Amino acid sequence: MGNRGRYILTAAILVLFLAGSGAGAPEDMPKPLEIGQSAPDFNLPGVDGKYHKLADYAKAEVLVVVFTCNHCPTAQAYEGRIKQLDSDYRSKGVRLVAISSNDPNAVRLDELGYSDMSDSLEEMKIRAGRMGFKFPYLYDGETQAVSRKYGPVTTPHVFVFDKARKLRFVGRIDDSEKPERVKVRDSRDAIDALLGGREVAVKKTRTIGCSIKWANKREYVKKAFEQWAKEDVSLETIDAGGIRRLVKNDSEKLRLVNVWATWCGACVVEFDEFIEINRMYRGRDFELITISGDSAEKKDKALEFLRKKQASCRNYIFDSDDKYLLMESVDEESLGGMPYTLLIKPGGKIIYRRYGLIDPLELKTAIVEELGRYYK
Repeated sequence: MGNRGRYILTAAILVLFLAGSGAGAPEDMPKPLEIGQSAPDFNLPGVDGKYHKLADYAKAEVLVVVFTCNHCPTAQAYEGRIKQLDSDYRSKGVRLVAISSNDPNAVRLDELGYSDMSDSLEEMKIRAGRMGFKFPYLYDGETQAVSRKYGPVTTPHVFVFDKARKLRFVGRIDDSEKPERVKVRDSRDAIDALLGGREVAVKKTRTIGCSIKWANKREYVKKAFEQWAKEDVSLETIDAGGIRRLVKNDSEKLRLVNVWATWCGACVVEFDEFIEINRMYRGRDFELITISGDSAEKKDKALEFLRKKQASCRNYIFDSDDKYLLMESVDEESLGGMPYTLLIKPGGKIIYRRYGLIDPLELKTAIVEELGRYYK
């Protein structure tokens, strides 16, 4: 088992342990509401530009509050089922409200390896629009005050309340994040029981998914940046043949190639985006390679720039002043000019090419769609 596999297994075990009775949870980690407790009030901004209050759903026979987020692969795996839950039960007097608890400043870049965006309100708006959410999607990441009252442990985490807004079920949506393996639909069973005037049979289950990014995890983000700043940065010389071999991509990794130069204003402006992308996805089958178009005698200047940007990826500088040869070696379809960016699958198929400034979200989406959004 590789490092990534061990990391995922350890995290999953920890989440399962903490999501049970709450035993062993850190003192500052809120515990989930107990069965029979009243729904805490809220007044939170939504992706629709409006504020939503608990009282807005007073007429609902059943209220379902789902704590979820943008970036978590488990949360993403359940988005379709959450949408279907809302669609199937809305006409029966059930209202579903989704809340994102995560503090975006408490999410490390390397925790975003299965997503093309983080958990800010603006990014939530993008995600909701892309996925066609018809239910309220609310943001609690600024203060997390509401989330601390409900006590979600993972994303997703479901709380089902009856007409009197007493908690009757808390836990998972169903028993597998893989739809084809689902045998028990816990949330649906709880809703059906309440609509039928019956007692909920299973009132509480464990959950599995990504941990809530409480504000106190900002320290982990800070430590990550401190560690990245210590990584070695180097710059090697490469010829036209070497570049062609890079683009051929005989590796097993998805390869992002950026051609840049210190004298290229647009290159300098967007370079930080590539560093962020590298930190997000390098834990997977992905690598960033940069090729400097600076003259060979400017190698020290190029290396100084790379060190300033903490570019601990593979960096090359072209061994010739012939910029036409450089761009021809990178891509025969290139008309010249920098910055120039290619995303290359193993085997050499180019799935993204861009002359000029990249659209960061567009590029991240292309990377995630190729790597896959879920754990394997």
